[in-house]
Amino acid sequence: MTVYHLPEDFYFGGATAAYQVEGATKEDGKGEVIWDKYLHEQGTINPDPAADFYHRYPTDLDLCKKFHINAIRVSIDWARIFPEGTGKLEPRGVAYYHKLFKKCHEDGVEPFVTLHHFDTPQALQDKGGWLSEEMLDAFVDYAKFCFKEFGDEVKYWITINEPTSMAGQQYVSGTFPPAYTNEFAKCFQAEYNQNLVHARIVNAFKAGGYDGKIGVVHALQTVYPASPSEGDKHAAALKDALENRFYLDGTLAGHYSDETLALVQEIIEANDQQMIEIKPEDEEVLTKAAKSLDFVGVNYYFSKFMKEHHGENVFHHNGGGEKGTDVNKMKGVGEEVHPTDLPATDWDWIIYPKGMYDQLKRVHDNYPDVPEIYITENGMGYKDKFLGPDKAIDDAPRIQYLKAHILEVAKAIQDGIPVKGYFVWSLQDQFSWTNGYSKRYGLFYVDFETQARYPKQSAYWYRGLADSKQISTDEKVIGWNY
Repeated sequence: MTVYHLPEDFYFGGATAAYQVEGATKEDGKGEVIWDKYLHEQGTINPDPAADFYHRYPTDLDLCKKFHINAIRVSIDWARIFPEGTGKLEPRGVAYYHKLFKKCHEDGVEPFVTLHHFDTPQALQDKGGWLSEEMLDAFVDYAKFCFKEFGDEVKYWITINEPTSMAGQQYVSGTFPPAYTNEFAKCFQAEYNQNLVHARIVNAFKAGGYDGKIGVVHALQTVYPASPSEGDKHAAALKDALENRFYLDGTLAGHYSDETLALVQEIIEANDQQMIEIKPEDEEVLTKAAKSLDFVGVNYYFSKFMKEHHGENVFHHNGGGEKGTDVNKMKGVGEEVHPTDLPATDWDWIIYPKGMYDQLKRVHDNYPDVPEIYITENGMGYKDKFLGPDKAIDDAPRIQYLKAHILEVAKAIQDGIPVKGYFVWSLQDQFSWTNGYSKRYGLFYVDFETQARYPKQSAYWYRGLADSKQISTDEKVIGWNY
């Protein structure tokens, strides 16, 4: 057995996102975001009251204090303070976030604050969203407002959460609004614009002389070939360029390598679309930001295994937890396959903790200018069973998952990779964008009818980890029971 020690100043956090926890989507002058219209049209998921964090944040922060969680990821809902995305300010929204940050500090919980977490104001989506210069300019103005307004209360800023997930699901798979499919050129253009506006915001933060640190959060799912064949290796490289490398080059290097661009062009042209323009003046902005970026956040849940695919695009999103139903075949990229020797969740997310270590090492080795790394999301969706308020919620598979992944983080730290904190997704049960309320991630169970909170066994385990700051290899992380 090997025992790993985590640093004394390590952050043991819990993660949330405004739209997934706050509820109150029509209260206090809040504007409409893209999910309001989309979910109403779908008629499947009601975002109200979610976890009612808008009213119950004191309860959740008190739980953080009680369970020794010393950091929380929250996001500002842009439309709660600028209902149209720009123009008129809503003071009640501003006051809410001041109260939230004040409570964080009272309970000794460091807020890591994301400016955009999948919740574009509908008024700006109507003007083109990430493909619109007006949206990009408005985002910069909104960010500057937040830095000035909340700068004394927030030390850690995140520009965008998972632009990797956002562009692909908005323009290729169609699982995020506005739900386009097979628009690879638009996907890469959105990615390009997200990288650029991120850089503009970082540069504005540094030019403003604000205290604190600023970074970006990427969903980095490590990609491997399904076999040693050259075709499968190339499919893995294409998938990595689409979902990881184009973002990493843009935000962490400030320059797109020739190899990255060649892969991007191959994907776009294979789908009979026109390659996007890479402007030298934009790369100057990217380079300046990359050299001053304070940290990168890594959201890691699963790895992907690719084999070559020369047919058309075929997608089936497993949103209901019906194991074995997920299908992802991309024309010009490849097909995701599920190795039979690796476990997966009910939502077909392959459980491969080593992918966490491999991704951290990749970021550290290939983008050495990044001074700090945080695991800003990691966790397991599970169909938790509530047996009553006086009975413990046994989520042993989640503990097993978290332990296996945090072991990989500890190994990375021992090997000199500067990981400074870890955030469980999620702090409390929330609604999931495409899965509703049955897919639970939280350390704390939420009864969505009463909004009562109940600690799960994983919450007690996580508190023990925060107290001991050590984790060991033993038989409890060998074998999976699903």
